Amino acid sequence: MGGYGSGRPNKYGRVKVEHCRAIDVNQLHKAGCLKPAWRGNWEWRRDGERVAWIGLRGGGNRISLSYRFRQNGGEWQDVEQTVPLVRVPCRYGGSRPYFLCPGVLNDLSCNRRVVKLYGSERYFLCQYCYRLAYASQSEGEWDRALRRVNKIRRRLDCGPGKVRHTSIRPKGMWQTTHDRLIDKGTEAEYLADRYFLIAAERLLGPLDEFKRRSTF
Repeated sequence: MGGYGSGRPNKYGRVKVEHCRAIDVNQLHKAGCLKPAWRGNWEWRRDGERVAWIGLRGGGNRISLSYRFRQNGGEWQDVEQTVPLVRVPCRYGGSRPYFLCPGVLNDLSCNRRVVKLYGSERYFLCQYCYRLAYASQSEGEWDRALRRVNKIRRRLDCGPGKVRHTSIRPKGMWQTTHDRLIDKGTEAEYLADRYFLIAAERLLGPLDEFKRRSTF
């Protein structure tokens, strides 16, 4: 699989979910990887190129993972891991698969029913076992507002620039949805501009004070 992250907090705090490779039970189910006797590989790609992969074997009520792992540039190690599965009946028929996290904390099995497992360290475990945080949790107000604006821009299929100046409605989108997103995007842009000015004042304030003192 590759030594992608040591899984330990650094000076910037807890390891982020976005920095870990993950396996998603819904994606595996859609690809047919959970069927009994299924065998194959699961890949991670970046810019169209394969950067990591693991072997998978479906077994009905469990799935087996096979991969190589190394930590902090150490020796490669072969890892075999079995992850239990559970299927929960849906209200209108069928069932939905979940992983049962195989982690053990303080001699207690985790067994949380989760959709994703993360390869932060040697094994694929849930977010709670690895105490992973989301990048958004360490964002400032300005970053959070910008992320909200960019999310709305993607939904409106518009590039950089002001959401409020977007007049073309994406194909298949209701006019009421389009108008609501424009309103939300405009508000988020206003907040982003406001937080930017606040941050700039905080940075430039000490500099202006230093300049005033240096003139005397």
